[in-house]
Amino acid sequence: MFTDEEIKLDPVLKYFSFAHLKYPLLHISKEHAVLAKFIIDNTPRNPERTVALRKLLEAKDAAVRAALG
Repeated sequence: MFTDEEIKLDPVLKYFSFAHLKYPLLHISKEHAVLAKFIIDNTPRNPERTVALRKLLEAKDAAVRAALG
């Protein structure tokens, strides 16, 4: 989903990978990756964008844990 260049600029993006997961975790993770992609495509690279991506990663992790029950 993310290019090597995007991951090089924002290493946190590597944690949004989802292809290795099975449903429903794949679906949950994919939606967060889509939003991460939207953020990097529509906002300038700056400290606030980094914070947004980190908090989105926290939200993804919590959603995955919630799905695991």
